[in-house]
Amino acid sequence: MSRPTPIKIGQLEIRFHRHPADTDASFSVFESTIPPGAHVPAPHSHVGYDETVFGLTGICHFTVAGKEVALAPGEMLFVPRGVVHSFINRGNETTRVLVIVSPGLLGPEYFHEVAAVVNAGGPPDRARLAEIMLRHGMVPATTPPLAAAS
Repeated sequence: MSRPTPIKIGQLEIRFHRHPADTDASFSVFESTIPPGAHVPAPHSHVGYDETVFGLTGICHFTVAGKEVALAPGEMLFVPRGVVHSFINRGNETTRVLVIVSPGLLGPEYFHEVAAVVNAGGPPDRARLAEIMLRHGMVPATTPPLAAAS
């Protein structure tokens, strides 16, 4: 089996192992590679789906409902829908996690859209990112200043 083609978002890399279409939208599975100091999504919650995250390499720091969790290789973290969370790689080595989304309402389309905005050069359009997030069932924990002005 070949390794899925990566979706690059800035320094992040996402590889889909199971697309929602492969599972009749029961779940989707993707791997995130997070280099040290990489820019990661702002705190957010999900509407309609849960996330289960497995640590593969390195330590990934999550904040879930205001509590800090250091996810190590072999450990699992469950993030229920509606719970605000964020993550960051504070270490010196690249972190990899495997994410299962259930039901499979989040697919590679979301990441391709975000990549187009983030990789365009210059500061990303935060209002556009918020709009993409909302369309794909993610709710930013804070309203970006540009979105509030429109």
